[in-house]
Amino acid sequence: MNHDPAARLIARLLAMRYLPREDAEIRRLLVDGSFREDVEQRLAACGLRLLAQPFAAHVGIALLRETESAVFEQHDTWQASNIGLPKDALGLLVILWALIILPKRERQLAGEAAREEAQSEMFETVKLTPLAHEASRGIPVSVVLEDYGNLLGKKGRVEINLSRLSNLDFIDLKNKVIHEGPLLDLAFDYADMAPRILQGALSDLLKQRGLLADTVQETN
Repeated sequence: MNHDPAARLIARLLAMRYLPREDAEIRRLLVDGSFREDVEQRLAACGLRLLAQPFAAHVGIALLRETESAVFEQHDTWQASNIGLPKDALGLLVILWALIILPKRERQLAGEAAREEAQSEMFETVKLTPLAHEASRGIPVSVVLEDYGNLLGKKGRVEINLSRLSNLDFIDLKNKVIHEGPLLDLAFDYADMAPRILQGALSDLLKQRGLLADTVQETN
């Protein structure tokens, strides 16, 4: 039996890459401040950080900013990925994150604001992160091909990269519809990535398709 809960949880996260919020050890991590601090300190000692975004349904780990160069900077060039993804696959990943996670986050933030208004101060200190498990809406493969196929290598290349992203648990492909996978919400830092997308060219397309409102809150 492992009598070191922090070491046990870190080992599971390293081996399994992510764990759901329903996991008993993850639930403890989210409510036990001293336990979380212990886990984060041990991760930091190895150049890693915890990915536990308030609205994400899963928890994972990533590199600390200051250790990224040790992994990605190889032979005087910056690698696009440490998991074997080519640049067009990474581009597709960004697009899917924008199409699936941003609209979901907008609904979550709106729901959180409404909940906070209705909730009395007496319960504020014990409130857990609501809406983390809200289902995202699927995107038909045909929509991605129509809008981005020419930029991402056309149908054959897009389908190959969709399979790659599915195998890596970023997405879940069902009946030619792309759904959120366990790692999609953890793929990018929302506070860093969302403003770039919402203030860029993708925002117009998202609004045209009714996936984003005209005004979006840009922080979580």
